[in-house]
Amino acid sequence: MFFSIIIPVYNRPEEINELLESLVVCDYDKEYEIVIVEDGSSISCQYIIEKFKTVLNISYFFKENSGPGDSRNFGMKKAKGDYFIIFDSDCIIPKQYLIEVENELKTNYVDCFGGSDSALDSFSDIQKAINFAMTSFLTTGGIRGGSEKLTKFQPRSFNMGISKKAFEASNGFGNIHPGEDPDLSIRLWKLGFKTRLFPSAFVYHKRRIDWNKFTLQVYKFGKARPILDSWYPEYSKLTFFFPTLFILGFSTSVFLALFGIVFPILCYAVYYLSIFLVSSIQNNSIKIGFLSVIAVSKQFLGYGKGFLESYCKVIFLKQKPEIAFPELFFKKTS
Repeated sequence: MFFSIIIPVYNRPEEINELLESLVVCDYDKEYEIVIVEDGSSISCQYIIEKFKTVLNISYFFKENSGPGDSRNFGMKKAKGDYFIIFDSDCIIPKQYLIEVENELKTNYVDCFGGSDSALDSFSDIQKAINFAMTSFLTTGGIRGGSEKLTKFQPRSFNMGISKKAFEASNGFGNIHPGEDPDLSIRLWKLGFKTRLFPSAFVYHKRRIDWNKFTLQVYKFGKARPILDSWYPEYSKLTFFFPTLFILGFSTSVFLALFGIVFPILCYAVYYLSIFLVSSIQNNSIKIGFLSVIAVSKQFLGYGKGFLESYCKVIFLKQKPEIAFPELFFKKTS
C-alpha cells in the first residue's frame, strides 16, 4: 500500500513548516509521498517546500482559490498513491501516525477512515481551551465525534484517509465548506463504502484561531448542518438541535430567574461548573478551565445561532442553500 499525504494550504507557510518537520521525524520506514496544494494563496509556502525536498518525497502545486475541498480533490488527482491521507495545514503529526494507520488497515480494512485530535503542551491556553470545547464528551465535541459508532464514523477532513477507489467512485469532496466531510461520508455510505474511526491515529490540531475566528467557525458549522439534513434527511439526528436548544433554554432560564424560578439556571450553573472542573483537571490548569467555559459558551452560541438561521431558511422557507448562504459554497476548478 502506497500512501499519498494531501495537504491544502492557504496563506499559512509557518504551519506547513511545522507539519513537514513532524513528518521528517516520523517512524514509518516505507516510501510515501506528500502533495501540497496551494489554494491561491497570496503568501506562498513554496520556499518552505524547497527546503524539505531533500528529505521528503514532496511535490507542490499552485492553483486558483476554490476552497479546501476542491484543493484536496486536486491533490488526489495529482497523487500517485492508492490510499490518500488528508491533513489540514494546522496539524502536527505524531511519529507513529502512519504505522498506526497501516496497522488498522491491515487488521480491518475500510475505504475511508477518520482520526481524532489532541493538543500539545506547547499550544496556547486559548488553543487548549478551544480544543477541549471541540473534543470533549461534555460538549458538541461528543456529539460530532465521540458519540458516533466507531464503525459508522463521519471522518473530519483535518485527519482522514480515503482509498483511490472510493475517491474515484464518489468524485471526492463537494463545494460546500464547512460540511464537505460529512457530505462525503454519507455519499460514500450510499455507494456501499464503509467508514471507521481509527482511535490511535490522532493528530495534534492547532486550530489557528482566536475567539472571534472560533465564533465565526462554529457559526458556519451551524449553518451547514441543516443544509446537510435537507440533502440527507435520513441521516438527521435530534442531537444536531442541541446547541440551539441549549442557548434558547439558557435565555429562558435567565428570564425565569427574574421571577424567582431558579432551578433551570442552577442546572446551567452545574453544567458550567462541570466544564470548568473537567477541563482544569484534564489540562492541569485552572486558567484553561476558566477559558474552556468561555470556549464552550462561544461554541454553543455560534453553532446554535447558525443552525437556527439556516434551519429557518433552508428547512422552513425551502430556500436553495446556495442562494441562502452563498458564502458556504466554492466554485469548483479541479
